[in-house]
Amino acid sequence: MDPASILGLLRRNTAEIVTEPEAEKLSADLAARAVRKAYIGFEPSGRVHLGWKITADKVTDLVDAGLQVKVLLADWHAQINDKLGGDLQKIKACGEYMKHCFAALGVPTDRVEFLYASDYVDDPSYWALVIGTAKATSLARMKRAMDILGRSAEEAERDMSKFIYPAMQVADIFHFDLDLAYGGLDQRHAHMLARDVAHKLGKKVPLAIHTPLLPSLQAQGRMDPIEAKMSKSNPQSGILIHDDAKAVEQKINSAVCPQGSAEGNPVLDLARLVVFAGHLERDPAEAFVVDRPEKFGGPATFATYAHLEAAFVGGKLHPADLKKGVAKYTNEVLEPVREYFRRHPGPLATMQEIAATR
Repeated sequence: MDPASILGLLRRNTAEIVTEPEAEKLSADLAARAVRKAYIGFEPSGRVHLGWKITADKVTDLVDAGLQVKVLLADWHAQINDKLGGDLQKIKACGEYMKHCFAALGVPTDRVEFLYASDYVDDPSYWALVIGTAKATSLARMKRAMDILGRSAEEAERDMSKFIYPAMQVADIFHFDLDLAYGGLDQRHAHMLARDVAHKLGKKVPLAIHTPLLPSLQAQGRMDPIEAKMSKSNPQSGILIHDDAKAVEQKINSAVCPQGSAEGNPVLDLARLVVFAGHLERDPAEAFVVDRPEKFGGPATFATYAHLEAAFVGGKLHPADLKKGVAKYTNEVLEPVREYFRRHPGPLATMQEIAATR
C-alpha cells in the first residue's frame, strides 16, 4: 500500500492526530514495510455500547495500515477505577467477553494481540517506568490526565491509587515501545503526558490518534464531549450493541433532536460517526434513504452525511424522519453483532450474570 493510502486509513474518522508530520512519517515507514506498533487500552467494565463501533473501525484501520496492534484489556487499571466492584476475576471475565465484542464488530482478531495488564505487572522494569513517569511530572499535571477514569481529582483525594493510574497508562506505552497510541478523546491528556515525559525518560515519542466520542442520546447543546459521551450506565442515553431492533428504535425515537439544528444533536452525531463513517462510507454503493409518505415529500436519498445534515438544518427533513432513517441503519450496523452472539452466546451470558449480581 502506498503512503497516501496508509495516511488515509490513519486519518479516517479521527478528531485529532498529534502530529500530522509524524503521521506522514509513519505512513512512509509502513509503506516501506517497517515494523511499527500501536495500542489502545480498555478497562473491562461491563457490557459494550455503540460507541465501540467507532473504536473497532479505527482498530481495523490501523491493522489494515500495516501496524502491529495491541489491545490492552487493562484489568489492574479497572480495579484501581473500582470497575465491577474491583473484583479481578469478574474483570478478567469481562475482558474475555470484550474480545468477542471486537470480533462481532468486525475487528480481524486474528491479526490483533490481546493482553492483560496482569500479564506484565510482575516485570520490575514496568514499575520503574511508572515511577519514572511520576518523577518526570507534577501532581497537577497528573490530575489533568485523569479524564480517562471518568472521575474528578477530588475523588482521587480519597483514594490515592487513582493518581497512579495515569502513570501506569504512560508506562504501558513505553513498556511496549509503541509508535502510536490510539484512543478516544477522553484519553488525550494521558497520551499528551506520555509525549511530554518521553524525552525525559529517553523513550520514543508516540504519535497520538484520537477518535470522536459518541454522545449520549440525551445530550443537548454545547456540552463537554467527555461529559456528554454515551454511557451504558443510563439505559436510555446509550445503545448497547446487544439491543434488539425494537429497543434501538425506541431509544432513538426518544433521543434529543432539536429541529433544524446540527449542534448538540446526538441523532445527527450518530448518523455522522456510526451510520456514515462506520457503515455507508465504507461501501460507496450504499446511500442513506429515508422512507417518507408522498405527502411529506416521498423517499429521500442522501449520498453523504453533509447532504443529510444540510437537508435537516434547512428544514427539508423532519426530526421524526431523521430518527426513523438513523434507527434503520443503526440496526443494519448491529445485526452482524446480534448474529455473532447468537452463535457465541456464552460470553454475553456470563457478562449478564455479572451485571445481575452487582
